[in-house]
Amino acid sequence: MAIADSFESRAHLTPPVEPVSEPRSNAPAAQPSSISLVICTRDRPRELARCLASLSDQTLPPSEVVVVDNASLTGETEEVCKAAGVRYVREPRPGLDIARNTGASASTAEIVAYTDDDVVLHPWWLERMVAAFDAPEVWAVTGLVLPAELATPAQWHFERYWGFGRGFQRTDFGPSFLEAHTKYGCPTWLIGAGASMAFRRTVFQQAGFFDERLDVGAAGCSGDSEFWHRILCGGGICRYEPAVVAFHYHRRDWAGLRKQIRAYMRGHAAALLVQYERSGRKGNLRRLIVSFPQMYARRIIKRLALRGDASDRLTWDEIVGLLSGIWFYARTPKGRVS
Repeated sequence: MAIADSFESRAHLTPPVEPVSEPRSNAPAAQPSSISLVICTRDRPRELARCLASLSDQTLPPSEVVVVDNASLTGETEEVCKAAGVRYVREPRPGLDIARNTGASASTAEIVAYTDDDVVLHPWWLERMVAAFDAPEVWAVTGLVLPAELATPAQWHFERYWGFGRGFQRTDFGPSFLEAHTKYGCPTWLIGAGASMAFRRTVFQQAGFFDERLDVGAAGCSGDSEFWHRILCGGGICRYEPAVVAFHYHRRDWAGLRKQIRAYMRGHAAALLVQYERSGRKGNLRRLIVSFPQMYARRIIKRLALRGDASDRLTWDEIVGLLSGIWFYARTPKGRVS
């Protein structure tokens, strides 16, 4: 779901990420004393039960677990929550960022962590997530997301060209990273994946909530990367900590993967426009109206010349998603951000 997504890295629109030396304060940061875990789900009770089962092995138990039922059509999600002994919150409006905001409002702890129902957490996930908030300027933390299985060709394709892995080196993304990518927009999707992220509660007061236009219906996804962009613009740091490990179950069939890729590109296009709307940074527009057309023109010419490869297999789905994201933004009013 969101994603944080690596599609433009493989498309050669973004250079490899180099660690950026971000300014650090000398003020000691008190270790967060409480953490809420929010899991947003919709009509996937078996996946949710599997995710919740992984919580029993956490070396640092969360202060509370809040499951946001995002407009499920049956009562199975509530039954799974009752069996697991976790807090159940019903959100009747469909949309991941709507559910994320509901989870943030319903939770009470100093740190608000998010994962998805199609994820299994490493036993040290929460402990290392909390430990990464070791400086007051670290507003958000993401972690390493590995494939839980690679059993089908579609899963292999996703992991190779679209996977959530961001390497094995801790990296702080802050204002310096933002300013280093002004020409074609800051590649905030490289910060991590929404399936494994956490925020200081104060961030919602400083940056607002997730934009509810994204991660819903025709909007696709990218609510996480848009929120990270706001954090960077506000002077905060998003930390990628590879010691925070989670495992994601990729789509098993090509039909599901094609739908996912169209959603990624819809969300990415909409997010670029939302980021420009808020920040006025023209690089976001330049990426959308210059970089993407150039990239797809090269790929289409390559395929016409019979020199295409596996990386181009979903090109049409990408283009359709991109165009639908622009159309979605043009006809959708502003979403909740505060």
